[in-house]
Amino acid sequence: MDLGDPRIPPGGPAEIGRVNHTIARLIGAATGGGPPNIFTTLGRHRRLFRRWLRFASGLMPGGTLPRQDSELLILRVAHNTGCDYEWHHHERLGAAAGLSRERIELVRHGPTADGWTERQALLLRAADELHADRVLTSELWDELRPLLRDEQLIELCLLVGHYEMLAMTLNSLQVQPDRLPEGPPSRVSRLLQRAASR
Repeated sequence: MDLGDPRIPPGGPAEIGRVNHTIARLIGAATGGGPPNIFTTLGRHRRLFRRWLRFASGLMPGGTLPRQDSELLILRVAHNTGCDYEWHHHERLGAAAGLSRERIELVRHGPTADGWTERQALLLRAADELHADRVLTSELWDELRPLLRDEQLIELCLLVGHYEMLAMTLNSLQVQPDRLPEGPPSRVSRLLQRAASR
């Protein structure tokens, strides 16, 4: 998706508050860059920002789904919604979770592409069905049921819904991409990011 100028520009400490700015700086340090534009933009709604961040971090990285599953779902959402901001961040996080560069690029080709395990193809189908119809079919539910616990099925729906909402917000606000270093975040950086999200 081509972005023009940001509709709501990122804020500094005066606009988003010192606490929110400190959180954004910590998470930026965790990714190896400056404060991410998503946080310095959404932080302008000071009261909502930390409540959203707590919910978001409960899904990722604090969820019960294995990280590779979560990253596959988020990457598919990013592709389906044309959200380059989500894609660029989560291709790095997906690599850190153990997804190969080839597997990450294969996400763009969807669940019918050659190379997926049965579980991965089902997860990608779930992301596609929720994107297109806002509901999982009975057929897909029955296929997912033996693979995922109740809490993981709930989390799958919330994770996809959350990143769809986030993509809509990022695209609508025209949040600009961040300058990210090459390669996945370091282990130390990932630990710092997790701590900052609590």
